[in-house]
Amino acid sequence: MGSAESSSVEIHDRVDERDEAAEFAVRHAELARGYGGNGDPDDPALVQAMQMVLHIPKVDPPARSALLAAAAAAAVAVCLDSRSGPGGDWAARYLAWKRSRIRKVARRARGAQWVAAGEVEGVTIEVDGAQARAFVPGPIGAIDPRIRKLQIGGTDLAHDDPGPPDPELPVLWVNAALEMSVGKAAAQVGHASMLLAGALPVAAAAAWADREFRCAVRDADERQWAQVSAEVAAGRAVAVRDAGFTEVAPGSMTVIAVAPRR
Repeated sequence: MGSAESSSVEIHDRVDERDEAAEFAVRHAELARGYGGNGDPDDPALVQAMQMVLHIPKVDPPARSALLAAAAAAAVAVCLDSRSGPGGDWAARYLAWKRSRIRKVARRARGAQWVAAGEVEGVTIEVDGAQARAFVPGPIGAIDPRIRKLQIGGTDLAHDDPGPPDPELPVLWVNAALEMSVGKAAAQVGHASMLLAGALPVAAAAAWADREFRCAVRDADERQWAQVSAEVAAGRAVAVRDAGFTEVAPGSMTVIAVAPRR
């Protein structure tokens, strides 16, 4: 009797795993199709954007590289969350954004502001003590007031040197020559994580999801940037080219995402 019950549970678990894998594959296929194409609506209040919040306390702020890694992981986590898939609570809002011009807006929070931000629908990721939260996208005219009141600029973090990245993690190389603010860089690495996840085979993307989309973010100097740019040209990496609305010139290549080699 016991062995029959055990066998039934094992079969049920395998069915659940297959169902979850199939549902993830559908969400991944949507991401892999790319985004944009619908343009912006005539009403500026209906322009779609994903809001992001970076936790930057006044005392002991996080390392810039870790905070950007958390932001990158949070952005792609929203995209591949089950709630963004067919029939999910976030699906309509996610697809309306994804099929428009992709925009992300990064804000900063501390203390009670950060606690309040955690009550708004989204995903929080922590990397080495740094925390970032990405929210379900929507029209900029309907931003939750707990997020709208947060500052977009005004605080930056010093560049840090965390050492060589873990070879088992994707690396998002930030173009240091552009001198982007931490908020701008957060939006750009969020674009990069989405592009990379869509470019990966579905099994590799699922394995990355199991690790909460952990990645490394590093500044690329002129020599390193030339090397990773060659990877893009060879089809072994993906690049973010910015529309140029803020901080950088249109068409600037801001971040290059390189998948792990093993």
